[in-house]
Amino acid sequence: MQQEIIKTKYNDSELQEFKDLIVEKIRIAREELYELAGSLSSANTNGDEAAIAGKTLEDGSATYEKEQTNQLAARQKKFIEQLEGALTRIENKTYGICRSTGKLIPKERLRAVPHTTQSMEAKLSQP
Repeated sequence: MQQEIIKTKYNDSELQEFKDLIVEKIRIAREELYELAGSLSSANTNGDEAAIAGKTLEDGSATYEKEQTNQLAARQKKFIEQLEGALTRIENKTYGICRSTGKLIPKERLRAVPHTTQSMEAKLSQP
């Protein structure tokens, strides 16, 4: 009778595949963050227009848009930090191991959410 071998971590070539995926996601996320930052700074240069318009509904709309853009930028920064954390786990060879169960997170999940630290099983069992 053959014993089933349970894989406990990803090998170097698998980790390299994930690293390539994450590095590309970081590149794209940084570009998006740069664009968000650019739209925030250009929103600040509309001072003349706002002065002419006075306190109108458009001012409120512009403020709301700026807040939304700030939130998107903050979310993007957090996403980049999480991806960078995943790169650190790859370097430490702990990437893909669920922090709750200690089991290997399936590749499909890691491809979809490369910065995850939990398997779906662990995530769904949270209160």
